[in-house]
Amino acid sequence: MSFFLALLAGFLTGAPSWAGTIRDIDVQSSRIVIRFDDRVTQASSFLLAGPNRIALDLMGATPGAGADAAGPVAGVRQAARDDGARVVFDLARPAIVTEGSFSGDGTTLTLELRTVDDARFARAAAEGRMSFLPPFSFARASSRHSYSVTAPVPPRPAPFSLPRVYGADDDRPLVVLDPGHGGHDPGSLSAGGLQEKDLALKIAKAIRDELVASGRVRVALTREDDRYLLHRDRFEVARKLGAALFISVHCDAATTPDATGATVYTLSEVASDKEAARLAARENKSDILAGIDLGTQSQEVSSILIDLTQRETMNASAKFARLLGREAQGLIPVKQQAHRMASLLVLKAPDMPSVLLETGYISNPRDVAMLDSAEGRRRIAESVSRAVAIHFATRMAAR
Repeated sequence: MSFFLALLAGFLTGAPSWAGTIRDIDVQSSRIVIRFDDRVTQASSFLLAGPNRIALDLMGATPGAGADAAGPVAGVRQAARDDGARVVFDLARPAIVTEGSFSGDGTTLTLELRTVDDARFARAAAEGRMSFLPPFSFARASSRHSYSVTAPVPPRPAPFSLPRVYGADDDRPLVVLDPGHGGHDPGSLSAGGLQEKDLALKIAKAIRDELVASGRVRVALTREDDRYLLHRDRFEVARKLGAALFISVHCDAATTPDATGATVYTLSEVASDKEAARLAARENKSDILAGIDLGTQSQEVSSILIDLTQRETMNASAKFARLLGREAQGLIPVKQQAHRMASLLVLKAPDMPSVLLETGYISNPRDVAMLDSAEGRRRIAESVSRAVAIHFATRMAAR
């Protein structure tokens, strides 16, 4: 938001539009460095398969100097666009962009590359764009006028407290349900004024009642009323309770009312890699990870343990996501490819299978009628209950 406010201030005060010509492109084995003769507005990258390419859109830029091929890059092409320039890197072998950043003056963009196998490249290509913004200090103040925009900042939520656990048998696995949004964050809105935060809470409570009635698991909700929780607090509640499964409940939205069907998201591998690096670099490693105190381990051992734990967690999450998509068929509308991956902060618990369930489209009249009905919520709850029962039965059998 600060970036767009800075842009608005720049336009209001008569600051010139940013337009940087590509001065040179330095292609290395694991890095691409692009230098401009002036600042650009924004950059975003995405992957294309068949043949494999990395495409880079540069808003507020114009094509310029070319580059020699190096490392995984077999060739570089540039083209002008209405809003800037596009640079396409033809790949000799699959590679993905793991990170991108601008220099302090906004005239140099650095992309970090990593070579991968074909399957990993295909998954990354399906995840969509990565966007990179220059520093926010480029809008110039006017000597004639002074403009300001003031917006209230919500107070930081109080530290979370552990919620009530439903179900009497402590030997049963614990499922934590996380109703999305809440408090000052209403989420998406329906045409009739229904708020996502309210529907998500009603759906989560219906799932809770169905799971508790099954007698197979214990259940807790991260919130049972209209309050806001930080994303990390949501999955930390589940970790502190020792949850065996985390399900964040949401309602999707789209610009077209025709979009319909439930979707189940798990964490993308790019986001997982960044979270692993954050955990490995954390100074205080007293956190317990899958029953292991990282404070007693060396840097190398900690990194290996984090990686192994995350691989197992992501596999378990993906299996449950596919299972939930299958069990929901015939009960509620489900997208043809129900399992998808995204960089969602609420799914970043490293040692607990986690999914985000988009139960339907609040922007679709038929979907929202189902979401706002007791029968529709019962069908969603039955879908989740079936998947949970099979999930834990399978894991028990495997052990």
